[in-house]
Amino acid sequence: MAKGYRGGFGGGSQMNMMKQAQKMQQDFMKMQQELESKEFEFTAGGGAVKAVMVGTRTLQSITIDPEVLDPDDVEMLQDMILAAVNGAIKLADDETSKAMNKLQGGLGGFPGLF
Repeated sequence: MAKGYRGGFGGGSQMNMMKQAQKMQQDFMKMQQELESKEFEFTAGGGAVKAVMVGTRTLQSITIDPEVLDPDDVEMLQDMILAAVNGAIKLADDETSKAMNKLQGGLGGFPGLF
């Protein structure tokens, strides 16, 4: 056998790819845990309604300023609640996309993995 022969084709390169894939998996799991515990807060109606969501897309709380409670205009309150919840979802989605893009930046050798 030749000196330095590792067997197979490109054995060293294959090991490097495996190490890179393992590190990527660890980085992905760390990022996922961070995002799942992060809170995303969005307000609507000038702060009259506030929605707080965590990265798992679980709504943690909705806070409504009592001054906006008008029994004659329930639709406005409903619209503010929708805006606050949808805004919190968008914040969580944007943060997730940003984190995924950052992680994918190191995937030159693995196109189309995610």
